[in-house]
Amino acid sequence: MADAHRQELASFAAEKRFRGKGPLCVALVVTQHAKTMGLPLDPDRLLTEGGGQVLGLGKGAVQAVLKRHGITRVLADEGGRTSRGSLKNMREYVAFLNKLNSNGDVDLEAIETFWIERVHEFFAGKPFKIKLDAARSLRMVVRDVVAQAVDRQKTAPGMYYSGAVLQHLVGAKLDCALGKGSVEHNSFSTADAPSLRAGDFLIGDVAIHVTTSPGEAVIEKCRENLNDGLRPMLVTLQRGLTVAEGLAGNAGLADRIDIFEVEQFVALNLYEWGKFGADGRKTAVADLVERYNEIVDEFETDPSLRIELRR
Repeated sequence: MADAHRQELASFAAEKRFRGKGPLCVALVVTQHAKTMGLPLDPDRLLTEGGGQVLGLGKGAVQAVLKRHGITRVLADEGGRTSRGSLKNMREYVAFLNKLNSNGDVDLEAIETFWIERVHEFFAGKPFKIKLDAARSLRMVVRDVVAQAVDRQKTAPGMYYSGAVLQHLVGAKLDCALGKGSVEHNSFSTADAPSLRAGDFLIGDVAIHVTTSPGEAVIEKCRENLNDGLRPMLVTLQRGLTVAEGLAGNAGLADRIDIFEVEQFVALNLYEWGKFGADGRKTAVADLVERYNEIVDEFETDPSLRIELRR
């Protein structure tokens, strides 16, 4: 597959969130239809007689494709058939394939291989784990999940798990504190890229920057915030706290930037939400994890960024 087509396919998968078992099943089955029927495809021909399901979408068809690639694990017991979004996913994917086809030859074998790679990633993706233990401090709960991300990052060069986890934990904490929809979320790659945005999160006149490794660039962003009449806030790891304070001091901004260590930033809210009671703390952590996973599901393509809460 040409690099341009592969990039288009990757962009489609990210934009349309083709990462879960349901969308992956649709992609595999529709690709098979494209092989047998040819392109362009008519989406109306890919409906069952009643029009309520995608034609041929079932466990047998999906597993047959996987078996050809040496995969024996079951992707979905119903082959994605019960997914509420399967019809929408089918139509979007058909439109994408037809657009590719209008621009030239389409290598369907290479496209199938792309989706098989995504299936491998789905099976390989193991969520981070949090265990609720009354004997451990809430700061340690936050520290533990960040440490897991750092460890995973060491085995996957080029991947920035810790940064993504940190950003979405802060985002989840803000949503839990202020109400869902109070802040704008982005994928980590979007938030980490140079942009005209004031910070990772903007609430009122406060620009919040989330980083695992504070550097001069983020301090300069804080200076820009101040010049624009905003109040900069920087949230980082424990090891980055001293570095950030030193850089802020060197820039003459030590008394103008609020710098917080993420464990305290999150843990204190958990105590408050839980009204400082044991049962309340458990509920608060569960709510934080639930919102975090919702954000990951909506804005990231890697399901292994999710957090599994063990009680």
